[in-house]
Amino acid sequence: MAPLTSSTRELFSEAVRAVLETWPVLQIAVDNGFGGAFSQQKAEWMVGAIQQHFMDNDDLQQDEVEDFISELMNNEFDTVVDDGSLTQVAQKVCEMFQQCQQDRLKEVREQINQMIQKKSAGRAKVTPAADDDDDESEDEEAMECDGPSVNGAAVQEQHLPPQATSREEVDDGWTVVRKKK
Repeated sequence: MAPLTSSTRELFSEAVRAVLETWPVLQIAVDNGFGGAFSQQKAEWMVGAIQQHFMDNDDLQQDEVEDFISELMNNEFDTVVDDGSLTQVAQKVCEMFQQCQQDRLKEVREQINQMIQKKSAGRAKVTPAADDDDDESEDEEAMECDGPSVNGAAVQEQHLPPQATSREEVDDGWTVVRKKK
């Protein structure tokens, strides 16, 4: 296949942006700051990184694209995508790249417009899961921290002055500190 012209490359970049902006996993990561203070900029940077990956590598396979996007999500957003959507995103990006290579630009523009309409119809919202969902409770248990935290940041425990506490020994060697009433 012939390399993309600059206008076709620009259209492919728009296509990648549309795919990423309608991908709920990335949008949740951005909305919740999984990538830190610059989450939005990282998402925008990903568009160029994916587009450049296609320009730098001939005959990319879908699984290679999937691995690349997975690596970006892990490195930039500390997010491991295991909901099956990564395969769909990689497939869509590969499909649109092939359409750009085949000069089927009208189809690409139509797909971009459809994705933009889908995006404007509503974005994914994060809502707390019901307590009776076993999978969610397992995830919550796996995410428990060793110490106290506020908004994910570790907090040092404050110790009460000695006169306000009493100590008692417990069988397992731990000392329980209780506040006096």
